[in-house]
Amino acid sequence: MEKTNNNCNHFGVHLTIDGYEGDFNKLNERSVVYRFLDELPNTLGMKKMHEPVLVAAMANDKKDEGGWTGVVTIAESHLSIHTFPARGFVSADVYTCHNELDQVLISKFIKELFSLQETEEHVIIRGTKYPIAELSERKMPSGILPNDIVFPATEN
Repeated sequence: MEKTNNNCNHFGVHLTIDGYEGDFNKLNERSVVYRFLDELPNTLGMKKMHEPVLVAAMANDKKDEGGWTGVVTIAESHLSIHTFPARGFVSADVYTCHNELDQVLISKFIKELFSLQETEEHVIIRGTKYPIAELSERKMPSGILPNDIVFPATEN
């Protein structure tokens, strides 16, 4: 199974997927779109920080005839999705601070979920100049310590 993997120092990997000729009903069904945001992080071994948020996006011009927009924040970064059922189109992002992503698994997941006939995928290596020194070696601003940062707990 191919994974994106660069053995260089960078912040993370951002996978963008645009899907074409998808099933109108699946792209238009809230529960199906929700599954992308709810199940994929677990499948990838990522930790959701909250339940997925979905908003019905109304048509706003000739290009955008409405659909669903959603996001879920994960401890590793986020996943987002925009569906355009009338056009059979979906645009999604999977962004992680890990150094690799299982692009094949993600592609298969979204293709099957929305019955896509074709996808266009791009991998972006993020933060190629990310400071790699250990935090203990870096001077932290007064009053801000890594141990003071608290994230809300969620159950998966």
